Amino acid sequence: MTIDVAKPVSEETVRRALGEFQIPVDFTQIVLIQQYIGTLLRWNEKLNLTAIRDPLEILYRHFCESMFAAGAIPVDKGRLADIGSGPGFPGIPLKIARPELELCLVESNIKKGTFLAEVVRELQLMNTRVLISRYEELGEEISPLDYVCSRAVGEFGPFLEWAGSEKVQARQVILWIGGRDLEEVQKSKDWEWREPILIPKSLQRYLLVGKKRAMSARRQNS
Repeated sequence: MTIDVAKPVSEETVRRALGEFQIPVDFTQIVLIQQYIGTLLRWNEKLNLTAIRDPLEILYRHFCESMFAAGAIPVDKGRLADIGSGPGFPGIPLKIARPELELCLVESNIKKGTFLAEVVRELQLMNTRVLISRYEELGEEISPLDYVCSRAVGEFGPFLEWAGSEKVQARQVILWIGGRDLEEVQKSKDWEWREPILIPKSLQRYLLVGKKRAMSARRQNS
């Protein structure tokens, strides 16, 4: 099958898919999604940025699941850091959904970071920067944060400790998480966890949102 990477998915397809997740989009946002998928497909041939190669599956798994948080949580204006951004998910789709966000994409892999910088340039995303770094090494460069999010964090404990530290000062943490990891993450006493939100079209994938507890509340729960 030959894929036209210039326009890998039609406007109608994008509208229908996002509509299934109750995500409203305008024509400009659809064009940005088409451009982004096309760039991802081109670069993926050399860098293997994502194991998902079918444009429709990319649309559903990467874009719909990422943008779903914009309305479900909701994510509004403010400062957001996407940790372990990889090829840009969920950060860039959230920026497309909420252009007023100030976005920081954190990725330790140099090649992926180079790709992210190219996407930011091609899509002309304002108030968006790429930091090629391990998240543990960052602090004042990105703080304070209204939201810190990740779909690909490995160990939850160190990530949550870092996000809640004085050097980062994240107000909310947002995780795209499998059902098997929910109980482990919710054990963290530093965060007040909301009820998990099941992501549409998935069996065991959730959005989990935590709000930073005040020090007094943490002592009571310890």
